Amino acid sequence: MNLRRLAAIVLKELRQLRRDRLTFAMIVGIPVMQLVLFGYAINLDVRGLPSAVLDQANTAHSREVVAEIGASQVLDLRYRLSSEQQLQTLLRRGEISAALVIPADFETRLARPNPERTPLQLVVDGSDQVVQASARQLASYPLPGWQATPSMTVVNFYNPERLAPLNTVPGLIGVILTMTMVLFTAIALVRERERGNMEMLITTPVSPWELTLGKVLPFVGIGLVQVTVVLLVGWQLFSVPVRGSLLALYAASLLFIFASLTLGVFISTLARSQFQAMQMAFFTFLPQILLSGFMFPFAGMPKAAQWLAEVLPLTHFLRLARGIMLRNATLAELWVEVLALSVFTLAMLVIAVSRVRKRLD
Repeated sequence: MNLRRLAAIVLKELRQLRRDRLTFAMIVGIPVMQLVLFGYAINLDVRGLPSAVLDQANTAHSREVVAEIGASQVLDLRYRLSSEQQLQTLLRRGEISAALVIPADFETRLARPNPERTPLQLVVDGSDQVVQASARQLASYPLPGWQATPSMTVVNFYNPERLAPLNTVPGLIGVILTMTMVLFTAIALVRERERGNMEMLITTPVSPWELTLGKVLPFVGIGLVQVTVVLLVGWQLFSVPVRGSLLALYAASLLFIFASLTLGVFISTLARSQFQAMQMAFFTFLPQILLSGFMFPFAGMPKAAQWLAEVLPLTHFLRLARGIMLRNATLAELWVEVLALSVFTLAMLVIAVSRVRKRLD
């Protein structure tokens, strides 16, 4: 081995990396992003779960209890309800994660302690395991004068057995689509450019919109096949149900597929090689998986991280998938998530097409 020739090759690679600004930015950017996300955004200590209060007793003592539980900061008691129907509607829509229920015979239950009839109920959205864990922690919270008997019963809606797959499988649909749709599209388009096929297409009368959509549409079928596979395997192996409309679930999946594909097209307009396309695709995977609520509690993140998560399409699809599959929610009830995905898709498509137009110029 000739050390001089070896040093020349090493020097040549270092110079090439220095000229490749995108790769150099990824080398520095990915570790920094991981450090910031795990250091600031990822917090397992959940605070401020959106919640409601159904105080059927409406006594001075019950209001004192509400204030006491609100002071724990685990629940953000932003709604005051008057009926159980309102409670179920808010849970189904995903507007609240928990509800504190104080029964009409609250004072009687206090006077006659009975473990089978606790003074309080905490109704939680069982489709989210983080909410379940936080509810169990709050249920053990000792209220003044009640240490001798359990003071709260946790009522687990949508997942009474607390099965982990019911929470994981709907989220995996979004994670798998994110990883495959963005990566496949970005690499496929860059590969066409590297082989010279893209330049040949640009010289034809095909418009930028036709070119972009024509490259995206073939991957839609692949995405729908993946959704079907995950649903069938989840049902066969883990008995994960689809309590809502199957058509609504596929419509939400189709919208998310388009959102992921347009993101892949946008990446392809920035990357100069397939390797760069893979790097940039990975750069978008990390914040989506970490901030969407799939792995870590959304409510435990600081506000800045939550604002960023609201821009990412996976955040909204997870809410749609869990809402439809586990809570029997409709697309009309989850219209905010549908609107967010639609706006993201349209914005990415317009930006990608505009960059294709620049290449035509």
